[in-house]
Amino acid sequence: MSQLIAGNQPVEALQALAAEFPGEIVFSTSFGWEDQVITHMIFANDIPIKVFTLETGRLFPETYYVWNRTMEIYGKPIHAYYPEHTALEAMVNAKGPNSFYESVENRKQCCGIRKIEPLHRAVAGNKLWVTGIRADQSANREDMSDVEWDNGNNLFKYHPIFGWTLDDVKAYIKQYNIPYNTLHDRGFPSIGCAPCTRAVQPGEDFRAGRWWWEDQSKKECGLHAVELNDLKE
Repeated sequence: MSQLIAGNQPVEALQALAAEFPGEIVFSTSFGWEDQVITHMIFANDIPIKVFTLETGRLFPETYYVWNRTMEIYGKPIHAYYPEHTALEAMVNAKGPNSFYESVENRKQCCGIRKIEPLHRAVAGNKLWVTGIRADQSANREDMSDVEWDNGNNLFKYHPIFGWTLDDVKAYIKQYNIPYNTLHDRGFPSIGCAPCTRAVQPGEDFRAGRWWWEDQSKKECGLHAVELNDLKE
């Protein structure tokens, strides 16, 4: 794996990995800055990597706009994975639509149904999962590396812009006129489900706007951080 990306820029690395794992490499997008950069790299260069998103049912209108606009511009499919309806209906019927505000346990249950289970389906059968993670997005991610083994999903993960700064990301978006979520311009560095995301105030941590009612020390939904102790390069 390392020899395929060593010394390569992200586009060249993605091309090499797609050739190494034909039909077995996927990229997950939530339509944020970083993900739009990688989507452009894949679509503009016709790299055969399946792009998918987790449609939680609680996204911002601005996110849906970027999703639709991205498909219009590149003419490529973005595959949506939805929550399993039986589990979702049971949770909402028992606890209501906003139970995640009531406890960490409820919030993790909601993330599990709306994000974790669909993710497992999306990456199942693949050998490599590409993400838009950057090292400086949170303290929980500083110990990661650009290539890792995800024991929970039994595949490798590659973060092509892991070492980029936010300024690098913004410059790339401007250079290639890539569509992006306008919530970023209104103080949202990280954009997830609408009820669980707010703007970040000056001086606040990057992820302070996610699950702001919880302890600030460790706020991950489980897509990446839960498996950190099991990750091996």
